[in-house]
Amino acid sequence: MDPVETFRRFVSDNIARAGSDRGFVGLSDVWVREAIRYNYAQNFTWLGRPIVQVPQDIYAIQELIWACRPDLVIETGIAHGGSLVMSASMLAMLDYCDAVEAQTVLDPRASRRKVVGVDIDIRAHNRSGLDAHPMRHKIHLLEGSSLAPEIADTIRAHAEGYDRVMVFLDSNHTHEHVLEELKLYAPLTSKGSYCVVWDTGVEDLPEDMCADRPWGRGNNPKTAVRAYLELVGKGGMTGHDGAPLDFVTDQVIENRLMITASRDGFLKRV
Repeated sequence: MDPVETFRRFVSDNIARAGSDRGFVGLSDVWVREAIRYNYAQNFTWLGRPIVQVPQDIYAIQELIWACRPDLVIETGIAHGGSLVMSASMLAMLDYCDAVEAQTVLDPRASRRKVVGVDIDIRAHNRSGLDAHPMRHKIHLLEGSSLAPEIADTIRAHAEGYDRVMVFLDSNHTHEHVLEELKLYAPLTSKGSYCVVWDTGVEDLPEDMCADRPWGRGNNPKTAVRAYLELVGKGGMTGHDGAPLDFVTDQVIENRLMITASRDGFLKRV
């Protein structure tokens, strides 16, 4: 057998065995829960900007963007901007690799690939930090509620003409808000690409860990994902491209990561 295929099957078997070991999955989830007590996900940066993500989820972003090769990434929730810079840097890497393959000179500012980020409150120090970053030319910032009609219309306008679109939802984590975001932005996801809903793990946390938040068990991104997939499953919905809309939960990704804040949150459009 081809050694590349042999290794691929080896890795696939590793992931399947890990995912079927409920003790290992449970242990991993306990680790994530305890890490939250120490604000673990806030301790990291990407190219100098704080990125509030579990490192394994950061790695997932890299794998997804490399595999799907999107031209447009849409993100709700900006915080310090590290996630925007992460996505922008991966798009820049795609530009670089395309130039190498085509043996052409790369003009970084000539690329159509970009990230559109929206937040209800882009704080001045975060905006200035992003404005000073080398990846800024690939990032378009929008300030306002992701549910506001004018914001949604602007993002849909940005998506016009793009065939490969990826979506990351990471703003207000209440069920109602995330469900409305899914209705607005998941249809922009191109076939074969992903709409990732971050922090679905809120559903599995002890109730006292979200006592100071408007979200918690029974009211969070995971419950919104379940409701949205139920709506999609009834049929009749179409994507931005006019094709029928359908998503599956990619559990191979979460079983590969094992430590993730977003079980059941990696939605692949099929």
